[in-house]
Amino acid sequence: MRIFIGHDSRQQLNTKVCVESLRQFGHEPELIDLQKMRKMGYTREEDGSTEFAYTRFLVPHLCGYKGYALFCDSDFLWRSDPIQMAHFIEGDAVSCVKHDKMEVKSDTKFRGNKNEWYPRKWWSSLMLFNCWHPDVVENLTLENVNSQPPSWLHRMEWTDSIGVLPKKFNHLVRYYPYTEDAIGVHFTEGSPMYHEYQQDDYAEEYLEYVRRV
Repeated sequence: MRIFIGHDSRQQLNTKVCVESLRQFGHEPELIDLQKMRKMGYTREEDGSTEFAYTRFLVPHLCGYKGYALFCDSDFLWRSDPIQMAHFIEGDAVSCVKHDKMEVKSDTKFRGNKNEWYPRKWWSSLMLFNCWHPDVVENLTLENVNSQPPSWLHRMEWTDSIGVLPKKFNHLVRYYPYTEDAIGVHFTEGSPMYHEYQQDDYAEEYLEYVRRV
């Protein structure tokens, strides 16, 4: 299973922490870098809160539409091996944590980006793609990722085949209570690279990686 991390050049520390937390389990993740995606034909004008807002959906294209591939946002910290989610694969086009509707904690998040609720919010922050699946092959083409509306991509309107992963793989800090069982910790409001989030749950684990990299 190939693992990809969405990389934002403005938040390089997040990427480094995410990469190092995966390396401890023997993984060497690949970065979804905007400039590299431009060279392979990605033309969309960015209007999301990160540089990988839409390039994440190019993961199956990068894999040649073969095998399984995992994508996660860069503000993830892995506390246990994500390969465990393989136990929940049932052949769906994509699998994710289907977060319930929740009120956002504030109108803005890191770097002043607008924070609003929309259907299937946070679902696309962690996706396990079945790159062979017909819905993936036919719909997640370079042309569609370049041109389709954001809602069509992020709300996964490109497929009706969406598998379920346990919440422990995409544990939303500030939304879910602290638990030792969390496998993938997601600092969705803002990571401890920013001072105002350094008292959040799991922040000390993040900062320990910062001291190493």
